[in-house]
Amino acid sequence: MPDPMHSRPATASDDLPLRTRRLQQWRGALPVLAAVSAGGVLGSLVRSGVSVAFPHRSGEFAWATFAINVSGCLLIGVLMVLLEQVWTGRRLLRPFLGIGVLGGFTTFSTYILDAIRTSAEAPRTGLAYLAGTLLLALSAVWIGATLTHKTIARRRQESS
Repeated sequence: MPDPMHSRPATASDDLPLRTRRLQQWRGALPVLAAVSAGGVLGSLVRSGVSVAFPHRSGEFAWATFAINVSGCLLIGVLMVLLEQVWTGRRLLRPFLGIGVLGGFTTFSTYILDAIRTSAEAPRTGLAYLAGTLLLALSAVWIGATLTHKTIARRRQESS
């Protein structure tokens, strides 16, 4: 007996063979995967360029990674509000910009590696880097979202 809490109404696709349903699912997912991939390439290239342009030595504060992660988080806050309030109904924009570009741009795995390497040689610098990035990145998301929301609300109020 099916569980009424987890059952769903029958659809036309239920009559299709399993192979056909899976093919339809993949066809629906391919544009999203392509958007994430294309955005990830762009974001990663920008991050790599910034890291090459502003290298740091072992034991030094990793300013490039710090700036990348904090600015990326600010942009994530801005983007999420724009997607919810301005650019609604654009199916591929969030995967392309949010997951792809900004996901490829920000680099929290490098942040952790930098913190570990810096802490081994300069524990105070490593701790400052670890805590400072975390606090400023979270604050940046909030600031980006809050300022964007207020700007949109003000512009809508001015135009009405």
